[in-house]
Amino acid sequence: QAQIVESGGGLVQPGGSLRLSCSISGTPYMIAYMGWYRQAPGKQRELVATINRSSNTNYGDGVKGRVTISRDSAKDTAYLQMNSLEFEDTAVYYCNVGVLTPPLEEYWGQGTQVTVSS
Repeated sequence: QAQIVESGGGLVQPGGSLRLSCSISGTPYMIAYMGWYRQAPGKQRELVATINRSSNTNYGDGVKGRVTISRDSAKDTAYLQMNSLEFEDTAVYYCNVGVLTPPLEEYWGQGTQVTVSS
Protein backbone atom coordinates (compact mmCIF):
# COMPACT_ATOMS: atom_id res chain seq x y z
CA GLN A 1 0.00 0.00 0.00
CA ALA A 2 1.45 3.33 -1.06
CA GLN A 3 2.02 5.94 1.62
CA ILE A 4 2.57 9.65 1.28
CA VAL A 5 4.56 11.68 3.77
CA GLU A 6 4.35 15.46 3.71
CA SER A 7 6.52 17.89 5.63
CA GLY A 8 7.53 21.53 5.77
CA GLY A 9 4.38 23.35 6.75
CA GLY A 10 4.26 25.87 9.53
CA LEU A 11 3.83 29.49 10.53
CA VAL A 12 5.50 32.19 8.48
CA GLN A 13 5.27 35.96 8.26
CA PRO A 14 4.02 37.71 5.13
CA GLY A 15 6.80 37.91 2.58
CA GLY A 16 8.47 34.84 4.00
CA SER A 17 9.26 31.48 2.43
CA LEU A 18 8.51 27.83 3.07
CA ARG A 19 9.53 24.61 1.40
CA LEU A 20 7.16 21.67 1.42
CA SER A 21 8.22 18.11 0.71
CA CYS A 22 6.17 15.13 -0.38
CA SER A 23 7.46 11.58 -0.61
CA ILE A 24 5.66 8.44 -1.69
CA SER A 25 6.74 4.95 -0.72
CA GLY A 26 5.39 1.43 -0.83
CA THR A 27 4.69 1.22 -4.54
CA PRO A 28 6.81 -0.48 -7.21
CA TYR A 29 4.98 1.29 -10.01
CA MET A 30 5.87 4.32 -12.08
CA ILE A 31 5.01 7.73 -10.67
CA ALA A 32 3.17 9.66 -13.37
CA TYR A 33 2.95 12.98 -11.61
CA MET A 34 3.24 14.67 -8.23
CA GLY A 35 1.66 17.86 -7.11
CA TRP A 36 0.16 20.07 -4.47
CA TYR A 37 -3.33 21.36 -3.89
CA ARG A 38 -4.55 23.56 -1.09
CA GLN A 39 -7.78 24.22 0.74
CA ALA A 40 -8.49 27.30 2.80
CA PRO A 41 -11.35 27.41 5.32
CA GLY A 42 -14.68 27.76 3.56
CA LYS A 43 -13.13 27.40 0.11
CA GLN A 44 -12.79 24.64 -2.45
CA ARG A 45 -9.58 22.74 -2.92
CA GLU A 46 -7.48 24.37 -5.62
CA LEU A 47 -4.40 23.59 -7.66
CA VAL A 48 -1.06 24.89 -6.47
CA ALA A 49 1.36 23.08 -8.76
CA THR A 50 2.01 19.78 -10.49
CA ILE A 51 5.03 18.18 -12.15
CA ASN A 52 5.04 15.10 -14.38
CA ARG A 53 7.66 12.54 -15.35
CA SER A 54 9.01 14.82 -18.05
CA SER A 55 9.33 17.64 -15.50
CA ASN A 56 6.59 19.60 -17.19
CA THR A 57 5.01 21.88 -14.61
CA ASN A 58 1.65 23.50 -14.14
CA TYR A 59 0.82 26.25 -11.63
CA GLY A 60 -2.36 27.64 -10.20
CA ASP A 61 -3.18 31.23 -11.04
CA GLY A 62 -2.96 32.32 -7.43
CA VAL A 63 0.68 31.30 -7.00
CA LYS A 64 2.31 31.86 -10.39
CA GLY A 65 5.66 33.58 -10.07
CA ARG A 66 5.92 32.87 -6.35
CA VAL A 67 6.04 29.08 -6.27
CA THR A 68 8.36 26.52 -7.83
CA ILE A 69 7.76 22.79 -7.90
CA SER A 70 10.61 20.34 -8.45
CA ARG A 71 11.04 16.62 -8.27
CA ASP A 72 13.69 14.08 -7.34
CA SER A 73 12.59 11.01 -9.28
CA ALA A 74 15.19 8.79 -7.64
CA LYS A 75 13.63 9.52 -4.26
CA ASP A 76 10.01 9.74 -5.45
CA THR A 77 9.90 13.11 -3.77
CA ALA A 78 8.49 16.46 -4.84
CA TYR A 79 9.36 19.84 -3.40
CA LEU A 80 7.32 23.01 -3.35
CA GLN A 81 9.30 26.17 -2.78
CA MET A 82 6.99 29.03 -1.84
CA ASN A 83 8.25 32.60 -1.70
CA SER A 84 6.68 35.98 -1.02
CA LEU A 85 3.95 34.32 0.97
CA GLU A 86 0.72 36.24 1.50
CA PHE A 87 -2.10 36.00 4.04
CA GLU A 88 -4.21 34.42 1.28
CA ASP A 89 -1.78 31.50 1.06
CA THR A 90 -2.96 30.25 4.44
CA ALA A 91 -4.44 26.81 3.87
CA VAL A 92 -3.95 23.11 4.30
CA TYR A 93 -1.67 21.89 1.54
CA TYR A 94 -2.24 18.40 0.21
CA CYS A 95 0.19 16.32 -1.79
CA ASN A 96 -1.31 14.48 -4.76
CA VAL A 97 0.44 11.64 -6.57
CA GLY A 98 -0.58 9.71 -9.65
CA VAL A 99 0.74 6.17 -9.87
CA LEU A 100 0.61 4.06 -13.04
CA THR A 101 -0.27 0.67 -11.60
CA PRO A 102 -1.96 0.55 -14.32
CA PRO A 103 -4.54 2.00 -14.47
CA LEU A 104 -3.71 5.37 -12.98
CA GLU A 105 -4.30 5.45 -9.24
CA GLU A 106 -4.39 8.71 -7.34
CA TYR A 107 -3.14 9.14 -3.79
CA TRP A 108 -3.56 12.04 -1.40
CA GLY A 109 -1.53 12.99 1.61
CA GLN A 110 -3.10 13.95 4.93
CA GLY A 111 -2.22 17.59 4.46
CA THR A 112 0.14 20.03 6.08
CA GLN A 113 -0.92 23.39 7.48
CA VAL A 114 0.62 26.58 6.15
CA THR A 115 -0.26 29.72 8.08
CA VAL A 116 0.84 33.17 6.99
CA SER A 117 0.45 35.61 9.82
CA SER A 118 2.18 38.61 11.32
